[in-house]
Amino acid sequence: MRNASIHRPAGHWPKEKAAGTLTLDFDARHRRRIRLTADDGEDVLLDLPKAVAMADGDGLQLEDGRWLKVQAAAELIVEVKHKDPHQLVRLAWHLGNRHLPTEIRNHSLCIRPDHVIEDMLRGFGADLLNVEAPFQPEGGAYGGHNHDHEDGGGEHHHE
Repeated sequence: MRNASIHRPAGHWPKEKAAGTLTLDFDARHRRRIRLTADDGEDVLLDLPKAVAMADGDGLQLEDGRWLKVQAAAELIVEVKHKDPHQLVRLAWHLGNRHLPTEIRNHSLCIRPDHVIEDMLRGFGADLLNVEAPFQPEGGAYGGHNHDHEDGGGEHHHE
């Protein structure tokens, strides 16, 4: 088993030197130490100095100098939309007030399935759609990990 103890955000590691990939859901991408299996079947021990919310395109350096590219796996999430952008902001406040991991996109919010929260959102007039997509929620006020979202959402800070 190889150790991976160096993490670099997308754009800050030599992507052309990627020797393989790790496709992980959000929970597996937000770790400090865990045994993982690369897409080629190689076992990898993630052993970082602190927990990091890795994002699609990030790199992990193995002890032998090789790099693995992190890929965000598709997972079941709920896309939340509202015809009124001001109401969408209000919905974001309600989700944040409940400390729910929430991904903010241009015209929607994404959360993990939760029937109680979904009922609340519908009560506020939200349109909900279950989708399979990578999930990268906001990291909170003290995150120091920046990523550009492909949807044009600009730079967001992640832990």
